Amino acid sequence: MPIITLPDGSQRVFEQAVTVAEVALSIGAGLARATLAGKVDENLVDASYLISQDASLAIVTDKDAAGVDIIRHSMAHLMAHAVKELFPEAQVTIGPVIENGFFYDFSYHRAFTPEDLLAIEKRMAEITKRDLPITRRVLPRDEAVAYFKGINENYKAEIIASIPADQDVSLYTEGEFTDLCRGPHVPSTGRLKVFKLMKLAGAYWRGDSKNEMLQRIYGTAWAKKEELESYLHRLEEAEKRDHRKLGKHLDLFHMQETMPGMVFWHPKGWTLWQQVEQYMRAKFREHNYQEVRTPSIMDRTLWEKSGHWENYHDNMFTTASENRDYAVKPMNCPGHVQIYNHGLHSYRDLPLRLAEFGSCHRNESSGSLHGLMRVRGFTQDDAHIFCTEEQVQAEVSGFILMLNEVYRDFGFNQVIVKLSTRPEKRVGADETWDKAEAGLAAALQQNDLAYEVQPGEGAFYGPKVEFTLKDSLDRMWQCGTIQLDFNLPVRLDAEFVDEDNTRKPPVMLHRAILGSMERFIGILIEHHAGAFPLWLSPVQVVLMNISQAQEAYAREIGQLLLAEGIRVQLDLRNEKITYKIREHSLQKLPYQLIVGDKEVAGRLIAVRTRSGEDLGQMTLEDLIGRFKSEIKSGSAV
Repeated sequence: MPIITLPDGSQRVFEQAVTVAEVALSIGAGLARATLAGKVDENLVDASYLISQDASLAIVTDKDAAGVDIIRHSMAHLMAHAVKELFPEAQVTIGPVIENGFFYDFSYHRAFTPEDLLAIEKRMAEITKRDLPITRRVLPRDEAVAYFKGINENYKAEIIASIPADQDVSLYTEGEFTDLCRGPHVPSTGRLKVFKLMKLAGAYWRGDSKNEMLQRIYGTAWAKKEELESYLHRLEEAEKRDHRKLGKHLDLFHMQETMPGMVFWHPKGWTLWQQVEQYMRAKFREHNYQEVRTPSIMDRTLWEKSGHWENYHDNMFTTASENRDYAVKPMNCPGHVQIYNHGLHSYRDLPLRLAEFGSCHRNESSGSLHGLMRVRGFTQDDAHIFCTEEQVQAEVSGFILMLNEVYRDFGFNQVIVKLSTRPEKRVGADETWDKAEAGLAAALQQNDLAYEVQPGEGAFYGPKVEFTLKDSLDRMWQCGTIQLDFNLPVRLDAEFVDEDNTRKPPVMLHRAILGSMERFIGILIEHHAGAFPLWLSPVQVVLMNISQAQEAYAREIGQLLLAEGIRVQLDLRNEKITYKIREHSLQKLPYQLIVGDKEVAGRLIAVRTRSGEDLGQMTLEDLIGRFKSEIKSGSAV
């Protein structure tokens, strides 16, 4: 006689064992129709799962994040089912859920084509209409291996054979198709209606380049048609905003095969870079950081002592000279400790905040490189704070204040915060970890920040807080971080003299707000679609004449604007003004200034905004006042 406790605390008593679906039906027919699965004592299970003893139960529908994941997981099986019906000789391998969708890898004797993709999508829709029940069964490992070998699914057999012999495995069947899976899945294929196959790609079996190249099919799936349409619209917008395309169109930067993962910044792009860097430099000064500069190449012995040579060597570029090994720095931390160590510090000197726009290089695989978002040569807005344990909370609070100011000024108003706590493998005493985690949590609470805890996701040397910003297309970008490190100061002999005249290692806070300057600028380009706010725009205004008769006046106005610190471009070409306006509109400049005979006569300027709004004629004084007010407020046109 199981007693089922529901999320609202109410209980239902049943005379005998009952399935999740039956519990849902006892609550209401509408809920029963919406049920995809259940969460029994916090474990996700199928709707057909039999509850035989007292348990807590939450019904999972497509309104739950877990429900959408179950839809996507089931959709991967549906796609594999369709592939097997259309291409019986294809072998299925793995098909997990990913962000916003799913994929499945297949082994087949020829490459799938876009036409095949359309056919697979059509067959998926047909299988959905059949509304086939999806059922689960459990087999001993060796029986499951034999089953999949018997139907010539050798990849599945290999996966199962890697499982310990004493374990059972679960299989899911819909119609004639059976697949290995932990589950849960939706009750029937009729629940899988909103989807689209997106693209084809290659993928090595088990991610090893020595193995066969498989064919990967990506798809997306949603609970409602409107959600799919919204997602496809966001993808379309993301395509338009691709920083690589805009970087070329706006003449900001380029990259080339001879220097993979390295950026060539053009004049406009470097102006944008400088606006970001100088803004951050001003923030460093405002928050009492001291800017430093450390060498890009350091001796191997330092990297061995820090632990990087042993744990990070594959990602480091190395070189040698005069029988000595060196590494190009992948990060700035050891260099900052060398500056700290260059002199004896008292507790009165702490906290000491050292900041650097540090040029780093990491040997990323060529396949992972992606425009500005993943490069080999990059610059970090890096800083390290050396402090006592008692100062940790105040320093974290100060960092959070600075981070929020920066993100707000760059146009990001939604920030997701996650606290990562001690991992299983770590250094330091539990009491120290207790103090560090409590300090980080208290700092977040003190700043009224809601946060998610990620148990076990901290670094081996200390817990950390990650800050993820949401852009104009609701995409997530993890940029900021602050980490507590009790390990590196000890390894590199950093000390301070405490009040009791004993020498102690300081706590080292690793912190960054933008992360990689290159990546952050890529995010900015896409967030603003290249239409930067006035203060950030590489070219803030373009000044155009209608005819050669206004050239002298245009040059005079241009010089006066430059003298006021306005980044102005002169276009004095002998072209029609409509042609000039159209051309510069495509460059997304915040303002267009036009001078003709009337403007010369009245010493005025005609003003248009990026959106095409005609602001009429203004005096130079009023125009400069408008620009300065807008720059100060940081508002976008």
